[in-house]
Amino acid sequence: MDLTYTEEEEAFRRELRDWLAKVLPGLPPKPAATDWPGRRAYDCAWQRMLYDAGYAGLHWPADSGGRGASPTEHLIFLEETEKAGAPYVGAGFVGLLHAGPTIAVEGTDAQRRRWLPPILRGDEVWCQGFSEPEAGSDLAALRTRAVRDGDAYVVSGAKLWTSHAEVADWCELLVRTDPEAPKHRGITWLALPMDAPGVTVRPLRTLAGSQEFAELFLDEVRVPVGNRVGAENDGWRVTMVTLSFERGTAFVGEVVACRRVLGALAARARENGRWDDGALRGRLGRLHAEFAALWRLVQWNVSEAAAGGVPGAGGSVFKLRFSHARQELYDVAAEVLGAAVLDLDEEWVVDRLSSLSYTIAAGTSQIQRNIVAERILGLPKG
Repeated sequence: MDLTYTEEEEAFRRELRDWLAKVLPGLPPKPAATDWPGRRAYDCAWQRMLYDAGYAGLHWPADSGGRGASPTEHLIFLEETEKAGAPYVGAGFVGLLHAGPTIAVEGTDAQRRRWLPPILRGDEVWCQGFSEPEAGSDLAALRTRAVRDGDAYVVSGAKLWTSHAEVADWCELLVRTDPEAPKHRGITWLALPMDAPGVTVRPLRTLAGSQEFAELFLDEVRVPVGNRVGAENDGWRVTMVTLSFERGTAFVGEVVACRRVLGALAARARENGRWDDGALRGRLGRLHAEFAALWRLVQWNVSEAAAGGVPGAGGSVFKLRFSHARQELYDVAAEVLGAAVLDLDEEWVVDRLSSLSYTIAAGTSQIQRNIVAERILGLPKG
């Protein structure tokens, strides 16, 4: 892709900066990390502000409710909102970055009309029901069962690490509809209403004390057949679309955030005398180069998604390296902060705790290495 900016794109940047400068000072304080109902209200209110201003789903196709912006405009939006300290998608993460893009690509016209506008307006929040107690990295081993009964599927099973289930209206749910098929087949992608009878949510407390994940128990829950995205038993292919968005474009704002944290750490090191450590300066410099390279890879992946509709295997390259680079960044943060690393009131201390999950979330690093080996390097399957 062309990494230079046109006059139109620079005009878009100025317009966005002006809008952010106008609205951000009037935002209320952000709720505590442990207050997910409050966080949902806060995040959805921000999403509605983006929608009313024409910035929601900026890069989504116009027929899906977006603005049809170029990948470069999308990156400008992510870069400027992060630099300005604007709220992140938060509770809207799954709907805006996973389920919504998947429905936009794989859903019917009726499904796009039903689910995409409420996601973009911040009216409805989604969670992700993929992992199970015995099917995490080996997602295709999932056992949650869906049996067709007339115009509905009857679903029973359990999910684990269900993102934002406690405050969600809908769940992107993977179920097994053909237990006799090979494990990568016989899987179906369903949109589960979280208020359906038989749905039980049990929040999980993270190391940082928040509850953005939960266990999800399904006891003969009836899900309309019309809530199926893609064909029956074709859910693995649809899931690969979801995961390619998660790995390829869902983390792009966080690259900018990491670059901002890196600058803040350098400033803190100068303040507390740690800057005199040549080895530490070397680590900060290498991370600066690494995140600059990751930003270029982000540009490539977003451009590829815009051209083909779905991110390619480059998303796994990005996700693999970004996960480890983020952990390294917060290891350096611990070195710079010293005793302050024990203070959970420090936002980047909480971020360091969350970084520990990045080599597992959205597909483990081992899975990403397999994808890179097979789909990019052409190596035989292990």
